[in-house]
Order: sequence, then C-alpha cells, then structure tokens
Amino acid sequence: MSTATTQHKTNRSANFTMRIEPQKKNSLELLYKGLGITLADAVNIFFEKSLNVGGIPFDLRMDNYNRDTFEAMKEALDIEAGIVKAKRYKNVDDLFADNDAEIAAEEDE
Repeated sequence: MSTATTQHKTNRSANFTMRIEPQKKNSLELLYKGLGITLADAVNIFFEKSLNVGGIPFDLRMDNYNRDTFEAMKEALDIEAGIVKAKRYKNVDDLFADNDAEIAAEEDE
C-alpha cells in the first residue's frame, strides 16, 4: 500500500494522509491526470463538495434490481468469465425466434 498526502490550498493548510492500494492509486492518478487535476485535487474536490451538500456527495445505497435484471447481469458476467458461452445468431429473425421461444418457456413454468 502507498500513502497519499493532500494539502488544503489556502493560507493555512493541514496534511491528510490515507492508505490506498498502489495499483488503485496509479489508476486514479492517470484518470485525474486526464482531467487535468492531481489525486490531491480530486480528494479536495470531494471534501469541498461534501461540505457544500452536507454529506457524502453521491448516493450510498445498494442497487435494487428486479429478478430479470439481476439474472441478465449475472449471465453477462458469466459470459465475460467464460463460464457460459454467448449465443450468436445468423440474423435478427433467428434472434427474435429464440427470444420468443424463451418467453414461451417461461410462461409455461
């Protein structure tokens, strides 16, 4: 793990030290460099926004997906991991026929 230090850019400043995984730190530095800011700038922006909104500046809640969406996301992750083979179709008519068959099978359950 590496240590990142930020300083508030005013007449007075205080050090803030945090621990972060080195790979994550490098990825964040590259991301923020593309935005023209440093990691310390990004942390200060987060803190300033937190003060402006009176809390965490984004929602902290779990996504609540319905069963179909959750299953579709799991299937996509399984395809990406090579656990499930992705379906392929020669044309759109074959895709719609397969989709209709799946819907009919679900209705029979």
